[in-house]
Amino acid sequence: MQTDFQTVDQARQSILAQLMPISGTRTVAIRDALDQVLAFDVLSPINVPAHDNSAMDGYAFNSSCLQSGAITSLKLVGTAYAGKVFSGQCGQGECVRIMTGAVMPAHCDTVLIQENATVNGDTISFPPGAVKAGDNRRLAGEDLTVGKAALPAGKVLRPADLGLLASLGVAEITVRRKLRVAFFSTGDELRSLGQALDQGCVYDSNRYTLFGMLTRLRFIELLDMGVVRDSPEALEQAMLQAIEQADVIITSGGVSVGEADYTKEVMEKLGSVNFWKIAMRPGRPMAFGQVHNKANGDSAFLFGLPGNPVAVMVTFYAFVRDALFKLTNAKALPVPMVSAKLVQGLRKRPGRTEYQRARLVMENGVLTAHLTGAQGSGILRSMSESDGLLVLEHAQGDLNAGDTVLALPFEGLI
Repeated sequence: MQTDFQTVDQARQSILAQLMPISGTRTVAIRDALDQVLAFDVLSPINVPAHDNSAMDGYAFNSSCLQSGAITSLKLVGTAYAGKVFSGQCGQGECVRIMTGAVMPAHCDTVLIQENATVNGDTISFPPGAVKAGDNRRLAGEDLTVGKAALPAGKVLRPADLGLLASLGVAEITVRRKLRVAFFSTGDELRSLGQALDQGCVYDSNRYTLFGMLTRLRFIELLDMGVVRDSPEALEQAMLQAIEQADVIITSGGVSVGEADYTKEVMEKLGSVNFWKIAMRPGRPMAFGQVHNKANGDSAFLFGLPGNPVAVMVTFYAFVRDALFKLTNAKALPVPMVSAKLVQGLRKRPGRTEYQRARLVMENGVLTAHLTGAQGSGILRSMSESDGLLVLEHAQGDLNAGDTVLALPFEGLI
């Protein structure tokens, strides 16, 4: 069992190094593929665009007609519309009125935008320098050529990706199967919603914050196992059930010094689990490893998070989120970090990474950070009132008003 303090980076790298992506794929319609993880490279079956076409409304002609140092005049011989191929001829000294997206007429390689043309009956003219050879023309295959990788394996599919797939005529796509994640809270003092709140008891909030954070990762299938009581039999039964049904187990509570010894004993009995003290605040105690059901050979990765509500959220984003991406073989979307200016000083002890709750406010063009009150790891209200976390790095000391710090905005993340 490890007892030395780990830095946040050391613990994160240690976790990622032990993970192997799950196997298994499924085929879904592209409307069902949003936020799923692409299983294989998608190769373009067509050229995009399929033909040379106009990028602007204007007049198409052959660049050999351009006059050097003089006005160019061209005879208008027809119109090319998007979706309809111009079937006429466009010869020397002639042009075709063309709409955006229309196929370039044969022998035409340049488009003059309509704003630069002077029209007199069936003649258009324009001065020197109004257009250069090849302007405003999109080439066939300019975006994608046949056989080129349009989307790479491991990409988490976003709205633009669905549009790209549709533009290629792809109606179904193969994605990774969903990662199955079981989660539960531990503690005799916890009550689920709807139960009577006995003296000395509290409602379990951690399962709901975990549910919210996990649901944002739409490549995950969730199994909420409720509250598990403080007994070795109940914990072992819950663990074995979770191992049978899930790839990952996330628990909250029961991993800090002073918790019942059997919590750790059950985890270790079922597998190889490290209990770390991490140089961070909040969230110092954490367990990670792999547990097994020897009866059927199933196994699952285990994340034992602290019991305090804010610590659960901080450790999830510090360690669990990227691990879930790796387990689905997904290219993890970077956690967005910004710089913000403190409006007040704060105390910070070097030698640990600290996460402070704050409101991030744009003031006179500068992003500022306002702490949201008491920062205790059990005060969930200050997390609810914040819209980001200040990430105070391991070696940093006290900070003054006006200092710049890194911040993790919640928008789009939780």
